[in-house]
Amino acid sequence: QVQLVESGGGLVQAGGSLRLSCAASGGTFSVKAMGWFRQAPGKERENVAAVSWPGAITYYADSVKGRFTISRDNAKKTVTLQMNSLTPEDTAVYYCARARTSSLPGGTYDYEYWGQGTQVTVSS
Repeated sequence: QVQLVESGGGLVQAGGSLRLSCAASGGTFSVKAMGWFRQAPGKERENVAAVSWPGAITYYADSVKGRFTISRDNAKKTVTLQMNSLTPEDTAVYYCARARTSSLPGGTYDYEYWGQGTQVTVSS
C-alpha cells in the first residue's frame, strides 16, 4: 500500500511563491509517473502537473504553464511542485497522486493512489 503525504501548503499573497512536497512510503515509487492535482470549492479536480518515470517528461496545465515546476527525487521518493507568481485563482486543495504506469497519464482515472491534500490560499 502506498502512502502519499503532502506538505508545504499555506497562505501567501498574490505574486508570491510556495513549494509543495509529496513524500511517498510503502509500495512502489519507482517506475511510476506522479502528478499534482488541485480542487477548488465547487470545481472539478484539475491535473495541474505530472512527471513521468524517471522524470524526463513533464506535463503542465495551461493555467499554470510557465509558473509551476514539477520535479521528482527518486532516491528520496519525493515529488515537489514549485509554484511561482501565484494568483487568487490558484487557491485550492492540492493533491499528490501516483499513476498506474511510468508514462504520463491520460487522465485522473490513470492515478491509483492519492494523498490527503494540502490547502493553498492566495490572497489578493
